[in-house]
Amino acid sequence: MSRPLFVSLDGPKGTGKTTLLESVTAALRADHKKVIRLCEKNSDPHRGETMALVNQLVRHPNPALEWAVCERFADSRSWISRHVLTRQPADSIILIDRWYPSDAAFRRLIPFAQILQLNIDRHVQVPDLHVGVVTDAQTSWTRAAARRRGLNSTVLHTLEEHAACTHAFERAIADQGWVLCRNEGSIEEATRRVVSEINNVLGGR
Repeated sequence: MSRPLFVSLDGPKGTGKTTLLESVTAALRADHKKVIRLCEKNSDPHRGETMALVNQLVRHPNPALEWAVCERFADSRSWISRHVLTRQPADSIILIDRWYPSDAAFRRLIPFAQILQLNIDRHVQVPDLHVGVVTDAQTSWTRAAARRRGLNSTVLHTLEEHAACTHAFERAIADQGWVLCRNEGSIEEATRRVVSEINNVLGGR
């Protein structure tokens, strides 16, 4: 490869993205592929300031403040695109936990088409493969409740909000033509689905 293959896994809370990322990483490495695991929140040097703005939005939801949050996230991703993604080995596969598709789930007042254009305008790198990881809202809610940290969401606090988030993300997957991975069966099944899609993109290069 002349540059890394960039793959994002996005979706609502509790859908098993982290477990799936770990399983996909293991499967690819077992096939002798070089995999780099990144997480948007851990790569963002301005995460504290951005989350402070998110907390303001939770307390005082309004379109202007939500747009400011969208801009902060887009600027952070632009920084990651320039300073983190460009430093990865050309023969690697970059798997990132969350990228701008996740905004389809959590931004409520701004249409996702505007958020998508904002990220493009800010020169955020477009993944070679978007994978949307979803489950039935009740399933992911129950899974999250069983974790020690719970749903662990700054924005979502009720099953109704979580269900709306899930539906919004599923609509974005369909509208944008992203790969849909329903993670309600075995982790092996979901892993095979994602690895197959990655190999298809690699084979098309």
